[in-house]
Amino acid sequence: MNFSELFKFLSELQKNNNKEWMDANRKWYQQVRSFFINWLDTLEEELVKIDPDYFLTSGKKGINRINNNLLFHPNKPVYKDHFGAGLDQLSKQGDFYIEIGLSQCVLAGGYWRPDSKVLNSIREAIDYNGEELIKIIHKKSFKNTFGNLYDDGTSLTKAPKGYTMDHEYINLLQKKTFAVAYELQPEEVLQPDFIEKVIEVYKEMLPFRRYLRQAVTV
Repeated sequence: MNFSELFKFLSELQKNNNKEWMDANRKWYQQVRSFFINWLDTLEEELVKIDPDYFLTSGKKGINRINNNLLFHPNKPVYKDHFGAGLDQLSKQGDFYIEIGLSQCVLAGGYWRPDSKVLNSIREAIDYNGEELIKIIHKKSFKNTFGNLYDDGTSLTKAPKGYTMDHEYINLLQKKTFAVAYELQPEEVLQPDFIEKVIEVYKEMLPFRRYLRQAVTV
């Protein structure tokens, strides 16, 4: 089993996106799912070596359901076009996210629209020591890997409560999502050294995630 088989399964699933096909191919799905879980476990063995604060999650716990939530999104297909997982999952927020799929392959991390308590903690950290975050996200290798912080269109147009528009770091304080993403090409996923590529991206992301981790735990 390999990622080529995973892509093949997803391709066939999208051509036959219905419960009848999935039921008939349940064994194939379980084989691909097990492969991805085992690959995640192997990856975690490496990540815990380079990150002393890494929270061991396990692939089985981290992997997301392949079913779309039709209750809230009734117009979506029954099944997703990807396998996704959240690792280093101390909580449901701030994990290291991996998605391997037909429409995109991505490595991401940070806080996606965190709750108000977490968001306030991040803003307090920026107010106290925004210079450190600026230093991290403006580093050349970081910019080359991730570009800018992820823009999900939710940033405030005014200053958040307790801050003013002339704050030195107002552009950061206005954000409601603090995350970065690295888009992969399918060809990269299929390479024998793919796991090394993931580790390389994780290392580049680590100072950013450490800053956020400290902000919400101190």
